[in-house]
Amino acid sequence: MTASRDASPLPTGHRLARRTVVAAVGAGGLAAALAGCGSDDDKGSSAPAGGEEDTAREEGGAAGAVLARTADIPVGGGKVFKDEGVVVTQPEEGTFKAFSNRCTHKGCPVTDVEGGTVNCACHGSKFDIADGGVRRSPATSPLPAARISVEGGAIRLA
Repeated sequence: MTASRDASPLPTGHRLARRTVVAAVGAGGLAAALAGCGSDDDKGSSAPAGGEEDTAREEGGAAGAVLARTADIPVGGGKVFKDEGVVVTQPEEGTFKAFSNRCTHKGCPVTDVEGGTVNCACHGSKFDIADGGVRRSPATSPLPAARISVEGGAIRLA
């Protein structure tokens, strides 16, 4: 029996420690791999220099950042600003509205503005471009309003 004890290079307590180390190294590798699968929300180093809309994205949607020019938002339609978390609409000429870009049903981001509605592709909810009210379920609550300002042809987060 003494021979079998001597055949083991480490006492039993050290085997557990070795397993713990191996598991920790594996978990660390998994964490590093998942970190590499992050989203492209961080555009600071790779975003092209350019228009005011690019500047708004680089600033992460900070208050005062220019989202778009008024001419970029069609009458009776709108535009989704994914990175800034808003959708801007122009229900009638010269009237601009902004809402959260998250559907009130399950929190999916809305995908587009078409036919007088802000549309969520996840489950088909539709919201009115004038007031954010529900036009088609399954959502039951309107899109929350967002604050914007319109000055000199520029639409900015307020």
